[in-house]
Amino acid sequence: MRKIALAVHGGCGVMPEDGMSAEDWAEARRDLAEALRAGYAVLKAGGRAVDAVEAAVVVMEDSPHFNAGHGAALNENSIHELDASIMDGETLAAGAVSAARTIRNPVRAARALMEDGRAVFLTAAAADRFAEAKGLAVEPQSYFTTEKRRQALAAMKAHAAAGTEGTENEKHGTVGAVALDAAGHLAAATSTGGYTNKPDGRVGDSPVIGAGTYARDGVCAVSGTGKGEFFIRYVVGHEIASRIAYQGQDLSAAARGVVDGDLAPHEIGAGLVAVDAEGAVCAPYNTPGMFRGWVTSEGKAFVATHETIYEVAL
Repeated sequence: MRKIALAVHGGCGVMPEDGMSAEDWAEARRDLAEALRAGYAVLKAGGRAVDAVEAAVVVMEDSPHFNAGHGAALNENSIHELDASIMDGETLAAGAVSAARTIRNPVRAARALMEDGRAVFLTAAAADRFAEAKGLAVEPQSYFTTEKRRQALAAMKAHAAAGTEGTENEKHGTVGAVALDAAGHLAAATSTGGYTNKPDGRVGDSPVIGAGTYARDGVCAVSGTGKGEFFIRYVVGHEIASRIAYQGQDLSAAARGVVDGDLAPHEIGAGLVAVDAEGAVCAPYNTPGMFRGWVTSEGKAFVATHETIYEVAL
């Protein structure tokens, strides 16, 4: 059996460790571990990478601890607008939705659109209608709202009024997964509520193929998190793949070159998870922390939010 690999993230820009209770941090790590288990179970059974990343992201969309699905950020009008995408590195097939308001698991809608094949990207009400027509679960806006997100919106509006900056954790967050399956195929998926107090209708990098999500067999799969406008401008996922394919860089050098090099002058929060064709995994970030987890080629699983890394059972 060839190597299999999986990595997930739940967003960079983690607040200081004393910003949440020990139990809240522990619950977030437990949900990261559950995402790893869901994705790894697919891979271990010989399943496809694209199925594994979808399964992992669904777990994080259902968790209130991450900015995607249940627990997503609120925009300037106190509305949830949800973005997600998925890409199959074997065929370069992809699906994406943005500014959706009712889809319980936006990554499932992105996957359904990829399988439908008539379009790569649907937005707003059309994405919601597509998901419902495909029989996917839909929810009222209240389902996505948590007290934490209400407080974050109030805080960001106060910052805007005072002309001050919010914390990375108040601003944004994303979830994502990358995988290599036993057949050597790669896949990536990303989902987000965008950033708190974002303009109505704003779309970031998460649903933009090549920016926040990218996968190409024989090269790498990437899922990003951070200030999406810059991930779009630098086409981050594709840039990392290009450095590997055309310059012969290894995965870590390519990923860190973008996060610590290209994006550094802009002083933005940025992070990502990536896996290459040989199963190497990296998870660079430039903020105080990043919700992240991965499974080694030996089948050992780890999760982390800050510097401390915890081994978890699969």
